Amino acid sequence: MTQQERIDDLKTRLSEFMIRIEELEPEDTSVEDIDHLISMLEELENKMNK
Repeated sequence: MTQQERIDDLKTRLSEFMIRIEELEPEDTSVEDIDHLISMLEELENKMNK
């Protein structure tokens, strides 16, 4: 994967993450939802460090 492809992939994943954050309703958010968001962030971080 080229550097540009990695950047594009990270942009897409970050955009998906932001959409999920914006769609969350605080009253309806569970611990599992937060865990999933943390996992998404960790995955993004790992991708950036490659």
